Amino acid sequence: MLNMSKAFAPVLKANGGGAMLNVLSVASWVNGSELAAYSASKSSAWSLTNSLRHELAGQKTQVLGLHMGYVDTDLTRGFEVQKSSAEEIVQRALDGLEAGADEVLADALTQQVRQGLTASRPVYLPQTN
Repeated sequence: MLNMSKAFAPVLKANGGGAMLNVLSVASWVNGSELAAYSASKSSAWSLTNSLRHELAGQKTQVLGLHMGYVDTDLTRGFEVQKSSAEEIVQRALDGLEAGADEVLADALTQQVRQGLTASRPVYLPQTN
């Protein structure tokens, strides 16, 4: 992501600006032991996205972070969870780009988790009953 951003940011600047779309995940904010490495990479990508947003604003380059939960792809074929279609995610990403958004929370799970980040017991901490 960093190398691609470095490669294309000058091109976008030379053309008066543009947009970058970084595909993130609800796992940027929460994870379990089985997703530790994946979550760490997505958390890093989210941080980089936020940094790029600041760095490239002056050249009129929109940096959109696309957060999502499970998408119905080959990767999630064996997961028995509610999934969004790839078409739904793409449409929400395009809508966010067109609207000039900074972030797109592409599904209900992601919206719920994002809201839970500021709860009295944030969702990224182990939940006790």
